Amino acid sequence: MNSSPTTPTDPLPLVAYIVSSDLVKYSSLLPSNPRRSFHVHTLVKDLGLLSSTYSVTRRIQVVRPRVASYKDLEIYHSKQYLDYLLGDSDDEEALPEDFGLEDDCPVFPGLGEYVKAVAGATLTAANALKIADVAISWDGGRHHAQKARASGFCYIADCVLAILLLKKYPPIPYQVGHENAREAHPTNPPPRKARVMYLDLDVHFSDGVSQAFYKPTTITATGSTPNSGRQVLTLSIHHTAPGFFPSSNLSGLPPPLSEIIDSSSRSFDPYTLSIPLRRGLSSKTYHNIWPIVERVKDAFDPDYIVVQCGVDGLAGDPGSSTSTESAGVGNWSLGGRSGQDAVEEGSLGWCIERIMKTWRGKKLLLGGGGYHSPNAARAWAYLTSIALDNPLPLDTSIPVSHDAFPLYAPSFTLDVPPGNMEDRNWDPSSSSLSDAKERYDWVCRILEMDRLQTSVDLRF
Repeated sequence: MNSSPTTPTDPLPLVAYIVSSDLVKYSSLLPSNPRRSFHVHTLVKDLGLLSSTYSVTRRIQVVRPRVASYKDLEIYHSKQYLDYLLGDSDDEEALPEDFGLEDDCPVFPGLGEYVKAVAGATLTAANALKIADVAISWDGGRHHAQKARASGFCYIADCVLAILLLKKYPPIPYQVGHENAREAHPTNPPPRKARVMYLDLDVHFSDGVSQAFYKPTTITATGSTPNSGRQVLTLSIHHTAPGFFPSSNLSGLPPPLSEIIDSSSRSFDPYTLSIPLRRGLSSKTYHNIWPIVERVKDAFDPDYIVVQCGVDGLAGDPGSSTSTESAGVGNWSLGGRSGQDAVEEGSLGWCIERIMKTWRGKKLLLGGGGYHSPNAARAWAYLTSIALDNPLPLDTSIPVSHDAFPLYAPSFTLDVPPGNMEDRNWDPSSSSLSDAKERYDWVCRILEMDRLQTSVDLRF
């Protein structure tokens, strides 16, 4: 097991899988997800996904993560926060609550090691994309952490750190024949900076990541903005409701264009986007909104895609409740409905498979929320198999040799099917869905204009 992926001699596309015994040990200490990391990585291994013979079209390499240094962390986080978090503060008057280290983010034994291990794992995954086509860090995805505060079970902004690193990488060359390959310069495309798209599938809004890259601007009546050259776009798909964590003015749909241009004081960031959902979000919900996601992706045309694969929207997840008996707000399926072999359109597996197979660019898959640990292990094992271009059958049995086998009752199979929760979201004919698509239509036109303007600016 190497600490960085080796230069490929095999022509097969490379998937870098980030894991080590120390990473599992420290990640399993997280109070909100005790031993989840252990369940995830042992199930991936027990299902044979780490074998060099598992896929004939992709090859996997297990990469040992490095431990993040203070210098790595201070690229985004404040010195005061890091010093207190890592136990190096000389401020005798500082209190845990000054840095959000209370309630859902308590101080716990091994916190400093946990922070450096998780941040190091995600940065190792991002670094692996210099060689690999896909990198996986299931212990990452801590999307609520702020610059100077812990929040929502998240102590370190590993997603932000990874995006900041990927911004420095070269753009991915277009394949011959791609419609954007000749943008503004048919025979000699000008140099440009890489574009990074962050897509968050967690049931909670990605407030920490979205706020980190939020840059509001004024939209004129002609639709022009001073945004050309922006390298990062964030898109969060999540549940919102009064009292549901987190509360943020960035978690709603884009405003209507008329509302923007009729108010000289109203600003908006077309690169910080959200799709809010109601209770009961299901595969049908995601299938209905997925054309919006694809439209945004096409308009921005990213070189690197960071996908936060939080699984707390899956059916049966207790969410932030400490009781495993309570239901969350989602009814999303991992792959389909019980008794059906085909993957259900709009399921989590369906969405990730589309990203893997039809989106250009390199992909970084991160973990996130997921408070039913066996289901999180099921989900991330299944997504690993999709990344390897050899999806496991949904009726695959959990190996009896798996250490946590009894926890997978009563089905003892891989899939997480939907329950009977009512989906209160849009159907294909609803006016609300049409309104959302109209709002995103003007946003995407701005993204396309910005991208084309950047090509012209670079040329001249």
